[in-house]
Amino acid sequence: MSPVSGGAFAVATLLKVAAFFTVLMLAVMLSTIVERKVAGFIQDRSGPNRVGPWGLLQVIADGIKNLIKEETMPAEAVKPFFLLAPVLAILPATILFAVIPFGSPLPTPWGLVEMIVADVPIGFLYVLAIGSIGVYGVAMGGWASGSKYSLLGGLRGSAQMVSYEVALALSLVPLILLTGDVRAPEIVSMQQTFTAGPATYATWFVFPLLVGLFFFFISGLAETNRLPFDLPEAEAELITGYHTEYSAMKFSMFMIGEFAHVITVAALVTVFFLGGWDIPFWQGDNIRVLSDGTVIGTPTWWKTLLTLGAFATKTALVVLVFVWIRWTLPRFRYDQLMDLGWKFMLEAVTVYILVIALVILGIEAVGIPAGGWYAFVLFVVNLALAGAIFFAMDRGTLIRGAAKGTTQPGDAPEGHAGGGESQGG
Repeated sequence: MSPVSGGAFAVATLLKVAAFFTVLMLAVMLSTIVERKVAGFIQDRSGPNRVGPWGLLQVIADGIKNLIKEETMPAEAVKPFFLLAPVLAILPATILFAVIPFGSPLPTPWGLVEMIVADVPIGFLYVLAIGSIGVYGVAMGGWASGSKYSLLGGLRGSAQMVSYEVALALSLVPLILLTGDVRAPEIVSMQQTFTAGPATYATWFVFPLLVGLFFFFISGLAETNRLPFDLPEAEAELITGYHTEYSAMKFSMFMIGEFAHVITVAALVTVFFLGGWDIPFWQGDNIRVLSDGTVIGTPTWWKTLLTLGAFATKTALVVLVFVWIRWTLPRFRYDQLMDLGWKFMLEAVTVYILVIALVILGIEAVGIPAGGWYAFVLFVVNLALAGAIFFAMDRGTLIRGAAKGTTQPGDAPEGHAGGGESQGG
């Protein structure tokens, strides 16, 4: 069966756009209640439990509340940009889903429909390009509000996102070295096992690129402004940061954009490192569509449903890790955040790229073909690198708390603080 074309392709694309956008909004709605329930569990309380069974309808009540609340406009706000910022905050996360494959191809009477909106040849380079637009919404919202707290939050957010964007992009370079392709469906196929067609690695890339996953995930936390990287929204310092002056639905759009970014990063982690829609320990779902339209494997509608479920489960588990980290770790100081991004992440990921490139060159020089042994050698190298990185990070030289007798940036000299021991006697 060949892929759909012509009018059927256009209709299928429109249906996929509508379906995936609806699913994304439902996932955002569900993730808000999940986060509040998990936060309640971690903090030994019940969380939302008044609206609907187990509080599941609380998100509906919150949505209605934001729709009917009064819209405020600060007197000093720059209105056109003040209104545009929430749109720029939510837009990148929604259109990024266009290049994410959700399941195995679906056979129809008109041809084979791939479960991806746009299988563009630039692949995840599109993800990096579109994902960088999100910083404009943060910076614009902080500046256009006409508030010093919002401006400080916007400056913090834009500096943070630009800083970790570099590490995010570089963390995917080893993936390109390993696959030689940037198309998301091809990356998923290379993590599966095929007896025919181009060679694959027969394992998820979480093993041969373990350290790359670590760098990508940490950068994703910073890009989504989640704890411990939520300095742009530091409530104790900046009220709520760059969206302090927003209310009603405009404020909700920032929150929707944040959760949509979290789901997007989780989906990208699933595609790049967790096998995408691949079901572990089963080869019946190994279906591959080559660039010339050749189909390897036997696509069926029930395999599509199973792989959609597998992809949703993996993505949900990664989202739970995001939530778990938020309600477990304390917030960094801003100097710690920038030091981690520029003094460690950038250098470490650059060295990692160099090491992986040399190892891949050595493996191919020896003559080991793509497959299990190829991935095993890379896994051993990644374990050694992970031990070195975690040992170096855990020495208290990069991220450390304030200790007695130390001076942090911005602290007053010892003995000059009001009420200090040196003045008391």
